[in-house]
Amino acid sequence: MRAIDPASPGGPEVMAVVERPVPVPRPDEVLIKVAAAGVNRPDVLQRMGFYPPPAGAPSILGLEASGEIIAAGGEVPHELIGQPVCALLAGGGYAEYVAVAAGQCLPVPEALTMIEAAAMPETLFTVWTNVFERAWASEGDVVLVHGGTSGIGTMAISLCNLFGIDVIVTAGSDAKCAAATAHGADHAINYKTEDFVERVKAITGGTGVNIVLDMVGGDYFPRNLQCLAPDGRHVSIAHQAGATATVPIFEMMRRRLTLTGSTLRPRDSGFKSLVADELSRSVWPFVAEGRLKPVIDSTFSLSDAAAAHARMDSGDHIGKIVLLMGEGDA
Repeated sequence: MRAIDPASPGGPEVMAVVERPVPVPRPDEVLIKVAAAGVNRPDVLQRMGFYPPPAGAPSILGLEASGEIIAAGGEVPHELIGQPVCALLAGGGYAEYVAVAAGQCLPVPEALTMIEAAAMPETLFTVWTNVFERAWASEGDVVLVHGGTSGIGTMAISLCNLFGIDVIVTAGSDAKCAAATAHGADHAINYKTEDFVERVKAITGGTGVNIVLDMVGGDYFPRNLQCLAPDGRHVSIAHQAGATATVPIFEMMRRRLTLTGSTLRPRDSGFKSLVADELSRSVWPFVAEGRLKPVIDSTFSLSDAAAAHARMDSGDHIGKIVLLMGEGDA
Protein backbone atom coordinates (compact mmCIF):
# COMPACT_ATOMS: atom_id res chain seq x y z
CA MET A 1 0.00 0.00 0.00
CA ARG A 2 1.04 3.64 -0.41
CA ALA A 3 1.86 5.44 2.83
CA ILE A 4 3.75 8.34 4.40
CA ASP A 5 6.40 6.87 6.71
CA PRO A 6 9.44 9.19 6.88
CA ALA A 7 12.77 7.40 7.34
CA SER A 8 14.28 10.34 9.22
CA PRO A 9 12.99 13.48 10.93
CA GLY A 10 12.89 16.82 9.15
CA GLY A 11 10.74 19.34 7.34
CA PRO A 12 7.78 18.65 5.09
CA GLU A 13 10.15 17.47 2.35
CA VAL A 14 10.76 14.15 4.17
CA MET A 15 7.15 13.14 3.52
CA ALA A 16 7.45 11.12 0.33
CA VAL A 17 5.05 8.31 -0.57
CA VAL A 18 6.53 4.87 0.09
CA GLU A 19 5.29 1.28 -0.16
CA ARG A 20 4.41 -0.54 3.07
CA PRO A 21 2.69 -3.88 3.79
CA VAL A 22 -1.06 -3.79 4.29
CA PRO A 23 -1.62 -4.31 8.05
CA VAL A 24 -3.30 -7.46 9.29
CA PRO A 25 -6.02 -6.76 11.87
CA ARG A 26 -5.63 -8.31 15.32
CA PRO A 27 -8.59 -10.23 16.81
CA ASP A 28 -10.21 -7.05 18.21
CA GLU A 29 -9.41 -4.86 15.18
CA VAL A 30 -10.90 -3.96 11.84
CA LEU A 31 -9.07 -3.14 8.62
CA ILE A 32 -10.17 0.14 7.03
CA LYS A 33 -9.66 1.07 3.40
CA VAL A 34 -8.85 4.72 4.00
CA ALA A 35 -10.67 7.43 2.05
CA ALA A 36 -9.22 10.44 3.88
CA ALA A 37 -7.00 11.24 6.86
CA GLY A 38 -6.91 14.30 9.09
CA VAL A 39 -3.68 16.25 9.59
CA ASN A 40 -2.93 17.26 13.19
CA ARG A 41 -0.21 19.10 15.10
CA PRO A 42 1.12 15.87 16.68
CA ASP A 43 1.80 14.60 13.14
CA VAL A 44 4.07 17.60 12.61
CA LEU A 45 5.87 16.94 15.88
CA GLN A 46 6.36 13.29 14.94
CA ARG A 47 7.68 14.30 11.51
CA MET A 48 10.21 16.56 13.23
CA GLY A 49 11.34 13.77 15.56
CA PHE A 50 9.82 15.23 18.75
CA TYR A 51 6.85 12.88 19.25
CA PRO A 52 7.63 9.21 18.61
CA PRO A 53 4.66 6.84 18.31
CA PRO A 54 3.76 4.84 21.43
CA ALA A 55 4.86 1.23 21.73
CA GLY A 56 3.05 -0.99 19.26
CA ALA A 57 1.76 1.86 17.10
CA PRO A 58 2.77 2.11 13.43
CA SER A 59 5.45 4.62 12.49
CA ILE A 60 3.25 5.76 9.60
CA LEU A 61 1.87 9.23 10.39
CA GLY A 62 -1.81 9.94 11.00
CA LEU A 63 -4.05 9.94 14.09
CA GLU A 64 -7.47 9.85 12.42
CA ALA A 65 -9.03 8.55 9.24
CA SER A 66 -12.28 7.72 7.50
CA GLY A 67 -13.07 4.90 5.14
CA GLU A 68 -14.78 1.54 4.74
CA ILE A 69 -14.24 -1.53 6.88
CA ILE A 70 -13.06 -4.31 4.54
CA ALA A 71 -11.94 -6.98 7.04
CA ALA A 72 -12.33 -7.80 10.72
CA GLY A 73 -10.54 -9.83 13.37
CA GLY A 74 -12.09 -12.91 14.92
CA GLU A 75 -13.51 -11.06 17.95
CA VAL A 76 -15.28 -8.41 15.85
CA PRO A 77 -18.82 -8.88 14.47
CA HIS A 78 -18.37 -9.43 10.76
CA GLU A 79 -21.56 -7.47 10.11
CA LEU A 80 -19.30 -4.41 10.40
CA ILE A 81 -17.60 -5.25 7.11
CA GLY A 82 -18.72 -2.78 4.46
CA GLN A 83 -19.66 -0.04 6.92
CA PRO A 84 -18.31 3.51 6.48
CA VAL A 85 -16.53 4.64 9.65
CA CYS A 86 -14.12 7.17 11.04
CA ALA A 87 -11.60 6.21 13.68
CA LEU A 88 -9.19 7.58 16.25
CA LEU A 89 -5.75 6.06 15.65
CA ALA A 90 -2.44 5.79 17.50
CA GLY A 91 -0.82 6.10 14.06
CA GLY A 92 -1.10 4.82 10.52
CA GLY A 93 -3.71 7.13 9.01
CA TYR A 94 -1.56 8.47 6.16
CA ALA A 95 -1.94 5.22 4.23
CA GLU A 96 -4.33 3.39 1.95
CA TYR A 97 -5.21 0.90 4.71
CA VAL A 98 -5.10 1.03 8.51
CA ALA A 99 -5.93 -1.45 11.28
CA VAL A 100 -7.55 -0.17 14.47
CA ALA A 101 -9.52 -1.50 17.43
CA ALA A 102 -13.17 -1.76 16.42
CA GLY A 103 -14.19 0.14 19.55
CA GLN A 104 -12.34 3.25 18.35
CA CYS A 105 -14.55 3.55 15.28
CA LEU A 106 -17.66 5.67 14.87
CA PRO A 107 -20.15 5.26 12.00
CA VAL A 108 -20.20 7.90 9.28
CA PRO A 109 -23.78 9.17 8.91
CA GLU A 110 -25.19 10.56 5.67
CA ALA A 111 -24.80 14.08 7.06
CA LEU A 112 -20.98 13.81 6.83
CA THR A 113 -18.73 13.50 3.82
CA MET A 114 -15.70 11.23 4.15
CA ILE A 115 -13.52 14.36 4.20
CA GLU A 116 -15.49 15.78 7.13
CA ALA A 117 -15.52 12.43 8.91
CA ALA A 118 -11.73 12.14 8.66
CA ALA A 119 -11.37 15.53 10.36
CA MET A 120 -13.52 14.63 13.39
CA PRO A 121 -12.01 12.01 15.72
CA GLU A 122 -8.75 13.53 16.99
CA THR A 123 -10.17 16.92 17.90
CA LEU A 124 -13.53 15.55 19.09
CA PHE A 125 -11.97 12.97 21.43
CA THR A 126 -9.47 15.57 22.69
CA VAL A 127 -11.97 18.33 23.42
CA TRP A 128 -14.52 15.98 24.93
CA THR A 129 -12.11 14.24 27.30
CA ASN A 130 -10.44 17.46 28.42
CA VAL A 131 -13.18 20.10 28.51
CA PHE A 132 -16.17 17.94 29.37
CA GLU A 133 -14.62 15.10 31.38
CA ARG A 134 -11.51 16.50 33.05
CA ALA A 135 -12.83 20.07 33.45
CA TRP A 136 -16.50 19.12 34.03
CA ALA A 137 -17.86 21.73 31.63
CA SER A 138 -21.59 22.25 31.96
CA GLU A 139 -24.28 24.61 30.73
CA GLY A 140 -23.64 28.20 31.81
CA ASP A 141 -19.86 27.86 32.11
CA VAL A 142 -17.45 30.21 30.33
CA VAL A 143 -14.40 28.66 28.65
CA LEU A 144 -11.22 30.32 27.36
CA VAL A 145 -9.65 28.45 24.43
CA HIS A 146 -6.28 29.39 23.00
CA GLY A 147 -5.79 28.79 19.27
CA GLY A 148 -9.41 29.48 18.42
CA THR A 149 -9.09 28.77 14.68
CA SER A 150 -7.10 25.55 15.03
CA GLY A 151 -8.76 22.18 14.65
CA ILE A 152 -9.01 21.92 18.43
CA GLY A 153 -10.26 25.50 18.73
CA THR A 154 -12.99 25.21 16.13
CA MET A 155 -14.17 21.89 17.59
CA ALA A 156 -14.24 23.42 21.08
CA ILE A 157 -16.38 26.30 19.79
CA SER A 158 -18.78 23.86 18.11
CA LEU A 159 -19.20 21.66 21.18
CA CYS A 160 -19.58 24.62 23.53
CA ASN A 161 -22.32 26.02 21.32
CA LEU A 162 -24.19 22.71 21.42
CA PHE A 163 -24.02 22.41 25.20
CA GLY A 164 -24.83 25.99 26.25
CA ILE A 165 -21.30 27.04 27.19
CA ASP A 166 -19.93 30.51 26.41
CA VAL A 167 -16.55 30.45 24.70
CA ILE A 168 -13.82 33.07 24.49
CA VAL A 169 -10.93 32.33 22.14
CA THR A 170 -7.57 33.84 21.28
CA ALA A 171 -6.14 34.00 17.77
CA GLY A 172 -3.19 35.64 16.04
CA SER A 173 -4.88 38.08 13.66
CA ASP A 174 -8.04 40.12 13.26
CA ALA A 175 -9.02 37.91 10.32
CA LYS A 176 -8.73 34.79 12.45
CA CYS A 177 -10.70 36.45 15.24
CA ALA A 178 -13.44 37.26 12.74
CA ALA A 179 -13.41 33.65 11.53
CA ALA A 180 -13.72 32.38 15.10
CA THR A 181 -16.69 34.61 15.90
CA ALA A 182 -18.32 33.70 12.58
CA HIS A 183 -17.99 30.06 13.61
CA GLY A 184 -19.70 30.73 16.94
CA ALA A 185 -17.19 32.04 19.47
CA ASP A 186 -18.81 34.57 21.79
CA HIS A 187 -15.61 36.65 21.92
CA ALA A 188 -12.27 36.50 20.09
CA ILE A 189 -9.10 38.21 21.30
CA ASN A 190 -6.15 39.04 19.04
CA TYR A 191 -3.31 38.05 21.36
CA LYS A 192 -0.80 39.98 19.24
CA THR A 193 -2.49 43.33 19.79
CA GLU A 194 -4.39 42.83 23.08
CA ASP A 195 -3.59 41.57 26.57
CA PHE A 196 -5.83 38.52 26.78
CA VAL A 197 -5.82 38.58 30.60
CA GLU A 198 -7.22 42.11 30.71
CA ARG A 199 -9.71 41.39 27.92
CA VAL A 200 -10.99 38.28 29.70
CA LYS A 201 -11.48 40.30 32.88
CA ALA A 202 -13.34 42.98 30.95
CA ILE A 203 -15.54 40.46 29.11
CA THR A 204 -16.46 38.62 32.33
CA GLY A 205 -16.92 41.73 34.46
CA GLY A 206 -13.89 40.80 36.53
CA THR A 207 -15.23 37.36 37.43
CA GLY A 208 -13.02 35.28 35.14
CA VAL A 209 -13.71 32.08 33.23
CA ASN A 210 -14.58 28.68 34.62
CA ILE A 211 -12.23 26.74 32.34
CA VAL A 212 -9.07 27.39 30.35
CA LEU A 213 -8.12 24.93 27.58
CA ASP A 214 -4.45 25.59 26.90
CA MET A 215 -2.10 24.25 24.24
CA VAL A 216 0.57 26.97 24.66
CA GLY A 217 2.11 26.38 28.08
CA GLY A 218 5.23 28.30 29.07
CA ASP A 219 4.57 31.87 30.18
CA TYR A 220 0.89 31.52 29.26
CA PHE A 221 0.35 29.24 32.26
CA PRO A 222 0.48 31.86 35.05
CA ARG A 223 -1.41 34.30 32.85
CA ASN A 224 -4.11 31.70 32.31
CA LEU A 225 -4.49 31.30 36.05
CA GLN A 226 -5.18 35.04 36.30
CA CYS A 227 -8.11 34.48 33.94
CA LEU A 228 -9.75 31.82 36.10
CA ALA A 229 -12.69 32.45 38.41
CA PRO A 230 -12.71 30.88 41.88
CA ASP A 231 -13.01 27.07 41.57
CA GLY A 232 -11.75 27.39 37.98
CA ARG A 233 -10.21 24.51 36.06
CA HIS A 234 -7.07 24.73 33.90
CA VAL A 235 -6.49 21.94 31.37
CA SER A 236 -3.16 21.61 29.53
CA ILE A 237 -3.11 19.59 26.30
CA ALA A 238 0.16 20.83 24.75
CA HIS A 239 3.11 23.11 25.51
CA GLN A 240 4.07 24.82 22.27
CA ALA A 241 5.74 27.74 24.12
CA GLY A 242 7.46 25.72 26.82
CA ALA A 243 7.02 22.65 29.01
CA THR A 244 7.65 24.33 32.38
CA ALA A 245 5.96 27.16 34.26
CA THR A 246 5.87 28.75 37.69
CA VAL A 247 2.71 28.02 39.69
CA PRO A 248 1.60 30.55 42.35
CA ILE A 249 0.72 27.89 44.92
CA PHE A 250 -1.03 30.08 47.47
CA GLU A 251 -3.13 31.73 44.75
CA MET A 252 -4.14 28.26 43.55
CA MET A 253 -5.10 27.35 47.15
CA ARG A 254 -6.89 30.62 47.85
CA ARG A 255 -9.09 30.41 44.77
CA ARG A 256 -9.45 26.61 44.87
CA LEU A 257 -8.14 26.14 41.32
CA THR A 258 -7.83 22.74 39.67
CA LEU A 259 -4.79 22.19 37.42
CA THR A 260 -4.91 19.15 35.18
CA GLY A 261 -3.98 17.94 31.72
CA SER A 262 -3.75 14.86 29.56
CA THR A 263 -2.31 13.22 26.47
CA LEU A 264 -4.63 11.08 24.40
CA ARG A 265 -2.38 9.17 22.01
CA PRO A 266 -0.66 6.88 24.57
CA ARG A 267 -3.95 5.83 26.22
CA ASP A 268 -4.92 2.22 25.58
CA SER A 269 -7.66 1.10 23.23
CA GLY A 270 -9.92 0.25 26.17
CA PHE A 271 -9.99 3.89 27.28
CA LYS A 272 -10.41 5.20 23.74
CA SER A 273 -13.24 2.75 23.13
CA LEU A 274 -15.02 3.95 26.28
CA VAL A 275 -14.71 7.54 25.04
CA ALA A 276 -16.03 6.51 21.62
CA ASP A 277 -19.03 4.88 23.30
CA GLU A 278 -19.72 8.04 25.32
CA LEU A 279 -19.42 10.19 22.19
CA SER A 280 -21.77 7.90 20.29
CA ARG A 281 -24.43 8.55 22.94
CA SER A 282 -23.78 12.19 23.86
CA VAL A 283 -22.45 13.84 20.69
CA TRP A 284 -23.00 11.62 17.66
CA PRO A 285 -26.75 12.35 17.48
CA PHE A 286 -25.80 15.99 16.73
CA VAL A 287 -23.49 14.72 13.98
CA ALA A 288 -26.23 12.56 12.47
CA GLU A 289 -28.54 15.59 12.44
CA GLY A 290 -25.91 17.67 10.63
CA ARG A 291 -25.53 20.03 13.61
CA LEU A 292 -21.87 19.22 14.28
CA LYS A 293 -19.30 19.32 11.51
CA PRO A 294 -15.60 20.16 11.42
CA VAL A 295 -14.30 23.31 9.78
CA ILE A 296 -12.32 22.21 6.71
CA ASP A 297 -9.46 24.46 5.71
CA SER A 298 -8.09 22.54 2.72
CA THR A 299 -7.52 19.11 1.19
CA PHE A 300 -4.44 17.57 -0.40
CA SER A 301 -3.77 14.25 -2.10
CA LEU A 302 -1.51 11.76 -0.30
CA SER A 303 1.25 12.53 -2.79
CA ASP A 304 1.02 16.20 -1.74
CA ALA A 305 1.35 15.45 1.99
CA ALA A 306 4.42 17.68 2.13
CA ALA A 307 2.31 20.63 0.96
CA ALA A 308 -0.32 19.81 3.59
CA HIS A 309 2.31 19.94 6.33
CA ALA A 310 3.79 23.12 4.90
CA ARG A 311 0.35 24.71 5.20
CA MET A 312 0.09 23.62 8.82
CA ASP A 313 3.62 24.86 9.51
CA SER A 314 2.66 28.26 8.09
CA GLY A 315 -0.04 28.74 10.73
CA ASP A 316 -2.36 30.25 8.13
CA HIS A 317 -4.95 27.47 8.20
CA ILE A 318 -8.39 27.84 9.76
CA GLY A 319 -9.83 24.50 10.82
CA LYS A 320 -8.68 21.11 9.59
CA ILE A 321 -6.35 20.04 6.79
CA VAL A 322 -7.23 16.66 5.23
CA LEU A 323 -5.33 14.19 3.04
CA LEU A 324 -7.19 12.25 0.33
CA MET A 325 -6.02 8.75 -0.54
CA GLY A 326 -7.15 9.07 -4.14
CA GLU A 327 -6.10 11.89 -6.41
CA GLY A 328 -9.68 13.18 -6.53
CA ASP A 329 -12.18 14.05 -3.86
CA ALA A 330 -13.31 11.50 -1.29
